Amino acid sequence: MVLDGVGVGELPDAPAYGDKGTHTLGNVARAVGGIHLPHLERLGLARVSAAKGLDPRSPVDGCFGRMAEQSKGKDSTTGHWEIAGLITKKPFPVYPHGFPAEVINRFVEKTGCQGVLGNKSASGTQIIAELGSTHVQTGHPIVYTSGDSVFQIAAHEDVIPLARLYEICRITRTEVAVGDHAVGRVIARPFKGTDGAFQRTVNRKDFSLEPPQETLLDQLQRNGIRTVSVGKVDDLFAGRGIDQAFHTTSNREGVEAILREASSGKGGFIMANLVDFDTLYGHRQDAAGFAGALSEFDRAVPDILDCLREDDLLLIMADHGNDPTDQSTDHSREYVPVLCFSPSGKRGVDLGVRSSFSDAGKTVAEYFGIPNSLAGESFLSMVMGA
Repeated sequence: MVLDGVGVGELPDAPAYGDKGTHTLGNVARAVGGIHLPHLERLGLARVSAAKGLDPRSPVDGCFGRMAEQSKGKDSTTGHWEIAGLITKKPFPVYPHGFPAEVINRFVEKTGCQGVLGNKSASGTQIIAELGSTHVQTGHPIVYTSGDSVFQIAAHEDVIPLARLYEICRITRTEVAVGDHAVGRVIARPFKGTDGAFQRTVNRKDFSLEPPQETLLDQLQRNGIRTVSVGKVDDLFAGRGIDQAFHTTSNREGVEAILREASSGKGGFIMANLVDFDTLYGHRQDAAGFAGALSEFDRAVPDILDCLREDDLLLIMADHGNDPTDQSTDHSREYVPVLCFSPSGKRGVDLGVRSSFSDAGKTVAEYFGIPNSLAGESFLSMVMGA
């Protein structure tokens, strides 16, 4: 389970990314006067990260640690790929000053759009407030980016219908954002409403690059292990290595899908992304909302643990940070937590500071007993067995 954006402190190279001083969990807790997360605390969260309201002396039933990111970048694609055993050594391109003319000209030519609005780095909610009315008047899509490697295309659903917006994004993915300009994700950002009250809808869709090498998902699928994705995971892997995908529009829906699949008796591997922390609160600099989402998830933890069979293994982690208290609306380069629990597993084991997110994927591969060439070092023996 990937808690999107829940980082636990700046990585040593964070200053190079403009993220010195970031600590998503700690700064959220400080901003709201303390957080109460008893169930995540019981899994070991307080041993991983100092945060006001968490008690590091409380008893722990899970195994816990921190993970550093080896990949170059701090976005969801590189984070999830690394979790699944693939390290990105060359960073995806970013465009702090907007896309160059050659990219925009190719976008207009290939998509058939008559023009674009925006073409700058911006907050998604702010740019539709700024340019939404002009978009409605002209029909031109709003193109923007962020500190991450993304090509985002916003459009009012009554002006550019969803099917057409998705078509524009597919063309952009395959014919525009390619070569030296192959961003990590092309993202459809539909919205509705009227001037002064524009609101993004739940119909966002990500169009990611295909992973350049096999990931955990590919190798599990090839070995006959059923693979299930929840949330935006299948988008991040371009649908590869996934037998069944459940798209969800909120953390609550995501948890419901996880509980349903984990209780189905079908077995296999579930990889889930819970995106509200990142999309609704991190990017919007809403520390109180972020804290509320953490509390909501914490209340769901007992149900998640209850659906585990004796030899099941649960890993809870993140893919990057997104500190809502810093000066940026973008992701932050941070360590992420890793919390592990199995009803038949070990208790209270400190996994230390792992050198890569890919240790998670390597652990899952060993759990299923499949030969693999994934990056990382398994910690399965530290959490399972006598």
